[in-house]
This record gives sequence, structure tokens and C-alpha cells, in this order.
Amino acid sequence: MKMQWTGLSMRFVAPLALVLALGAYVVVPLLDNFTLRWFVRDLDIRSKMLATTLEEPLFDYVPQRAKNRVNHLFSKAIEDERLYALAFCDKNDRVLYATSTYPASLGCKEPGAAKERIDKALVRLPQGPVHVAQSVLSRDGESLGKLVLVHDMSFIEHRSADTKKYVIYFFILLGIVISLITVAVAHLSWRGWINGVRGLLRGELLPASHARPSPEVSPLVGDLRALLHEYHLERQGHRDGEQTWTPDRLRELLRGELAGDEVLVVSNREPYIHNETANGIEVSRPASGLVTAVEAVMRACSGTWIAHGSGSADQKVVDKHDRVSVPPEQPEYTLRRVWLSKEEEQGYYYGFANEGLWPLCHIAHVRPVFRSSDWEQYVKVNQRFADAVIAEARTDDPVILVQDYHFALLPKMICKVLPRATIITFWHIPWPNPESFGICPWREEILAGMLGSTILGFHTPFHRKNFLETVDRYLETRIESEASTVSHGGKLTQVENYPISIAWPGAGEVSAENRNECRINIRKSLALSPDHLLGIGVDRLDYTKGIVERFQAVERMLELNPDMVGKFTFVQIAAPTRSSLEEYQNFEARVRALVLRINQRFSQGNYVPILLKAEHHDQYQLNRYYRAADVCMVTSLHDGMNLVAKEFIASRYDELGVLLLSQFTGAARELHEALIVNPYHIEQSAEALYRALTMPEAEQKERMRSMRALVKDFNVYRWAGHMLLDAARLRKRERVMQRIDTHHRPVLRRVV
Repeated sequence: MKMQWTGLSMRFVAPLALVLALGAYVVVPLLDNFTLRWFVRDLDIRSKMLATTLEEPLFDYVPQRAKNRVNHLFSKAIEDERLYALAFCDKNDRVLYATSTYPASLGCKEPGAAKERIDKALVRLPQGPVHVAQSVLSRDGESLGKLVLVHDMSFIEHRSADTKKYVIYFFILLGIVISLITVAVAHLSWRGWINGVRGLLRGELLPASHARPSPEVSPLVGDLRALLHEYHLERQGHRDGEQTWTPDRLRELLRGELAGDEVLVVSNREPYIHNETANGIEVSRPASGLVTAVEAVMRACSGTWIAHGSGSADQKVVDKHDRVSVPPEQPEYTLRRVWLSKEEEQGYYYGFANEGLWPLCHIAHVRPVFRSSDWEQYVKVNQRFADAVIAEARTDDPVILVQDYHFALLPKMICKVLPRATIITFWHIPWPNPESFGICPWREEILAGMLGSTILGFHTPFHRKNFLETVDRYLETRIESEASTVSHGGKLTQVENYPISIAWPGAGEVSAENRNECRINIRKSLALSPDHLLGIGVDRLDYTKGIVERFQAVERMLELNPDMVGKFTFVQIAAPTRSSLEEYQNFEARVRALVLRINQRFSQGNYVPILLKAEHHDQYQLNRYYRAADVCMVTSLHDGMNLVAKEFIASRYDELGVLLLSQFTGAARELHEALIVNPYHIEQSAEALYRALTMPEAEQKERMRSMRALVKDFNVYRWAGHMLLDAARLRKRERVMQRIDTHHRPVLRRVV
């Protein structure tokens, strides 16, 4: 330990000593030069004073050619130990009179210009440096000659050497003092950090404890806790050397940590939709990041998914309990459908959720609308889903995953009937700052409903922080910032950030085409040449996705790089959404008008720069577009995570392609090798797009390889596993507290 501390001390002292040495190296010459200039100015002033004193006698003696008097005058003057020599020169620069000490090599040379005065005034002689000053003697406009004064400067060299020595001693002393102080403070801080970390490892900083972290360890308590959670998660899930999160590992976690396999998921959007068509009933899977992420968990857990049945044939395929097994080709879990009237759907979904909460949370420059009638339907539908969850639960302690902003009231409603249930709520969209959320008239009810959860998850630390600040602003709660817990109404809720991801695609989920076949076939279907450059965007037709800004960037790129016209096409797959809302109708019209204008501007024959496909595509089709594209643009104006970015990366087995990613997505905090842009800055996005299209393959592979490794390891099973493990830890603590209460209750009765 002593050797480690010595090494740590040297890490503090060595850089400090180096900096001080460099400081001395720079300061000493500057100080030397400053001292020299100071003395030169002093000697200049002294020379002028002496010249003024000698001027009057010389005006008398020189015209009379009184050599003896002049020599006597000069001899008396140089009795001053600093004045080394004197000389008088006539108009023709000849030395008429001089002391015996006057160097013949000086003659009567004229000093330099004012700016060179210091350099020209100094002359180095064999006997040492001297200062030379000349003063012209004139009366009534007539010049008599000039007086040359030579001062000895050896004393200045001595003083300069002493000054250097003192400055060096000062820096050495300063270094010793600062080093001692720094090492002492570092030692005390290190002891505080070690003690704090030891306390954390012993569990002294758990939410149930009254202990508080030391000031030294407070800044990293959150990070240390996250690392400990990660370690615990890896330790609990580690089996047979397995390191990657998989469905099997998730099942083990459910059986081992949560003592059961009953998992219920609640969401508005259903994972499979049955619709009536001319060819009979067809099944489709909606393009949704939520569905993509959560279905992977359901396939692993074989639970029940409760959702709104919105398909035209949904009621025809369910049993008498409104259940149907999915996926149709290989059933792995149960889908329980809840039916809503048109009025309920209009008020709860289109009204309060998507005209109110959606723009409020995204801060996308669209004014949120709140109506009392919509709120009444929102409460009613949340209760409807709560009743469905309670009916589907086979035990009194199921694991319930509540998804998104449609069900903010659901956790509290379920908790009233099933208090032992483990409720994990994940908020898939951003959470705004307290001031913005304060716009909502029913903010307290929404917050209280969400705090019925055991675990409440957000995409990023920033969204989690905003939520905690909002709760602190509007509710009477006890918030443990270090533990990230909120106590409200006798219930403790863990609030964490869990970056969502995707399930790494298996061999059966990827097109059998190789890269070149996929590129050629997709381009052929679009009537493009095999070497045509292709960009891809996949979004719902929503104003938060930055589709307009994306098209403007494409337009600007073609303006700046005319050689790309006819060689590059951008395909935008935009699944229609919420088309009954006026805001979305206006947005779709704006998008189509912009595409038409850009295409008319740059079209050449059959070529158009933007292909808008406003229709649903299944995951297999999207995967083919991802693999065929040269660049994928994700330009959301505000987003929770954005799984399109991760889907694109997962599809690129060739390790080629470039991801252009908005800085306002949660994914931008993870995928640093993407080209990060501000979508509002059109020129920046245009330049990034051109860079992506011209990026060398070696750089593409380096970037893509790094992102693929991250997405593969931090997959959706890891996302779910972290939430489930945190929920298990909280559930175990509650059971311990219940046993403690049960143990002490009889004792208290006897005392009474």
C-alpha cells in the first residue's frame, strides 16, 4: 500500500515539477530582458542629466580650445564609478577630447533608431559590456559637436545573475511547498474516497440506510452504483462462460431472481394486426420501435401481451377470452386484445396522448392541446387496461411491463389491487423539463400514477433527471438522489435510465442475398443502375422525426455538389400514422409538397433524387433496404432512443455503410462513430451526407465494426435484464422488511 501511495504521490508531483520547470525556463529570460531594459532606461536618463551638467562648461572651453580644462572636466566626471569614459566629437565626427579610458574602437558612431535604441546603446568590449549615449551640443541653432558618454555595465550583469539565481530558488521553493500541499490534500481525499467506496461496497449507501456518503465520494455514487448493478447482473447471469445477453439468459433471470415466469406486457400498439383484405385475413407487424424491442422480451418469456385491438379482423381471430397466440407462424406468447369504442380511441389516443402528451414531451414546436373530455377518456381507458391486467394475472405478484405514455395512470391503478406486483414502467419518449411539463393541467395525477411503479425507466440520464426534478417540483415526495428513488404514498419507486436496444438478428431474419445481390436487386426494383448511390430513411410520418429537415439537407447537398445529381437517390420509407389528426395531415401535405418541389428541380429524365414510400414495410423488407443503402439518415428533432439507427447497424454484416445521426436522439449518446449532426443546421447535415457518400471503405468498416460490437452486446435482452434485476433486488428488500415487521409486531404488543 505504501509503494502504491508513493507512486500515486509521484503522479501528482512529477507533472507539477515539470510545469514549474517550464515556467522557470520561460520566466527567467523574460525577467532578465525586462531588468536589462530597465537599467538601460535608467542609464539613458542618467546620461542626459550628465550631458546637461557638462554642456555649459563645454560651450566655454571648446571654442577657446582649452584642452587642459576640458580634460580636467572629463577627469572629474569619470570619478563616478559607473561612468567609464567621456569623449567630445566635432561636427565631422572626429574625437577632439577623450579620457584615457575611452575605447578607440567606439569613435563617434551615431546610435540607432529609437526602436533599436536598447540594442544599439549596448556595446560589448573586451573588458566587458558598456552603455554608449550621445548628446548633441547646440546653441541658437548652431551645433558645436556631440558629447559621448560611456557607462560601465558590469554591475548589471552581476545583478542579473543574482536575480536569475533568486528566481530559480523561488521556483524550487514554490514547487516544494505546492507539492507538499498537493500531496497532503490528495492523501486526505484519497482516504475519503477509499472509505466512501468501502462504505458503498458494504451497502452503507443503500436507500434504506440513514448513512450519507462522504463529500469526496458523493459525485460518483451514481456511477459506482451503476457499476455495482452491472457487476451483480453479470455475476447473476453468468453461466458456462456466457457473456452475451440472450433469451435463455433472460429466462434464467426470471426463474432465478423473480421466482416465476408470469410476465405481462401492456401497450397501446399491438405486435400483430389482423386485417380484412380481398385475399382474406392478413397479418401484419406494425413499424414501431416499441414493438421491435418488447416483442423480443416476450418471445423470451412466453408471457401475455395486453394491447388495443385495432385491426379490422382482430375480433374474428381471438377466442372467447379475447386471446390469440402469436406470432402466427410459430406461437411463442399470448396476445390479449382490449376493445375501445371510436369515442374512447379518439379521446384517449388521438386526443390526450397524441395531441397533448406527445408534443409536450418532444418539445417539437407543436402546441400541445389538452381537453377535459380527452382526459376523462384517458382515465377511463387506463382503468379498462388495468382491469384486463388484473384479470390476466394468475398470481398476486406478477411481473408487469407497462409501456409508454399511453398508460401513465396504469401503475397506480394496478398497485391498488395487486400491491405485491412488480410493475416496471418504461417511458419510450423523452421527458421534458419541469417548466414544460407544468403546462399539463393534470400533471400531479400523471406523476402520482407513474409512481405506482416499482421501477420507472427512461432512455437517458438527462430524461431521468428531468423526471426527478418534475416530481420534486409538483409532488410531496422524498427523493433520494444518490439512490435515484422516490417515496410517494408509502411506495418506493426506483427511477433509472435503461437505454433500449434491439434483438440482434438471427440467420433466419436476414435476407439470404449476399451484399452485392441485395444492392443490385433493390436498385433494380427502384429502376436505378447497380452503381447508383442510395440513402435510406425509415420513420413514421411524424413531425418529430426531422423528415422535412432531412429532405432539405438532401437538396442542399445536391446544390453544393452538382456532380451528385443523377448519381444519388434518397429513399424515405414513411409509415402513415395518426392520419386523422389535423397536425399530421398538414405535415404529410408539407412533406409531399417538398418532395415534389425538390424532384422537379433536380429531375433528369427518369431520375428523381427523393423517393417517398408512404406505406408500411415489414422488418424483412426494411432489412433489405438497410443492407442495400450506402447511408442511413436519422435526423429526429427530439427522440427517446431511435431504434432505426441500431437496426441499420445490425443489418450491416458487410461492415459497410454510414450512419448519419441526429444529436437529439438517445442513440447519439452511444453510437459515437456515427456522423453526429444538428438536424436544424441544414448545411451541416448536407456536408455530413456528402462525407458519408464519399467515405473510404476502410473508414466505413472501422466505424461500423465498433458500432456493431456495441449494439450486439448492449441488446434488448440486456435492457430488459437490467430492469428485471433491479426489480428483483427491490422485491427482495421489500420481503426482508416485511419479515422484520412480522418479527417485531408481537414484541410490540407484549410491551403495550
